[in-house]
Amino acid sequence: MTVKYAFCAMLLSAVSLPLAAQANTVKVTPLGSHDGEFCAFDRAMVFEDPDGTRILYDAGRTVAGASDPRLGKIDAVLVSHMHGDHVGDRHTSAVNAGACGKPDISVVALPNTASVNIAVAKGSKIVTGSEMPSYFASKLKEVGGKPEDSLLVRFGASRKVGGVTITTVPAAHSNGIAPGMIGGPFAEMLEKAGLTAYAGPPTGYVLTFSNGLVAYLSGDTGVTAEQKVVVGEQYKAALVVMNIGDTFTTGPTEAAYVVNELIKPKAVIPSHVNEPATEKGVVRPGSRTDVFAKAVTVPVHLPLSGRTMAFDGKASCVSGC
Repeated sequence: MTVKYAFCAMLLSAVSLPLAAQANTVKVTPLGSHDGEFCAFDRAMVFEDPDGTRILYDAGRTVAGASDPRLGKIDAVLVSHMHGDHVGDRHTSAVNAGACGKPDISVVALPNTASVNIAVAKGSKIVTGSEMPSYFASKLKEVGGKPEDSLLVRFGASRKVGGVTITTVPAAHSNGIAPGMIGGPFAEMLEKAGLTAYAGPPTGYVLTFSNGLVAYLSGDTGVTAEQKVVVGEQYKAALVVMNIGDTFTTGPTEAAYVVNELIKPKAVIPSHVNEPATEKGVVRPGSRTDVFAKAVTVPVHLPLSGRTMAFDGKASCVSGC
């Protein structure tokens, strides 16, 4: 081989190695309210396995309905609990509508919820734990979907969708179903009494991808012993998506304790911040997100809306971070 062709071969090899590495990664794409920012209502993320399986986590209020072009193919929809900002009681009319601190969420999705509307439009499974599957089965039937597409996975068990193994883990929060998600006379009685229906305990998720990456999605939770024993020791989650919004869930210092002392992952993505966390893609000084990022001892990757991050099996970010 001549020097010229040897050099070309080396160049091609140098190019192909990163491409090969990226081909075996899990892609994480936040679907927030404003492009390139991390905003108050941002919850939704799409996780794509190396085999192409795509999972939508907590669609909430920032996915612009089932026709949002950012969704693409969705194989499964996960809902950590029934609160409107996670299941989607209403949603934005369009990406970038309103302000980062106060997005426009003027489109009402009740009584179906955005999660159900998306699942029907995409032909997706809805995978939940606790007592939520029967609610989603009923809603799917009402809107012309398949009730059998609502799948149960309870604590200690797992279910596989494509290349992704899904299990639920405990979360310390509430899980009421607002009357507006039910409809009819029963909903009227609940509303009059100031009550909600109950769908059992809320959940978090542990996802195991085909490249070996294990990710913990906290949902809304406080600090729990299971974060150490189940998430950290049993499943050995390397990537954590952690709520840090305070008052309603763990605050930034409490969330940092969970990451640093209980789970001890390789990387973390903050979520549920309830604030305009960034400006022009940069963390706002003094924000909860800033406090959290400074307190944790592992890399923090901001979920900037529309920006796809790629993680290898050990939770190292190889692109987009």
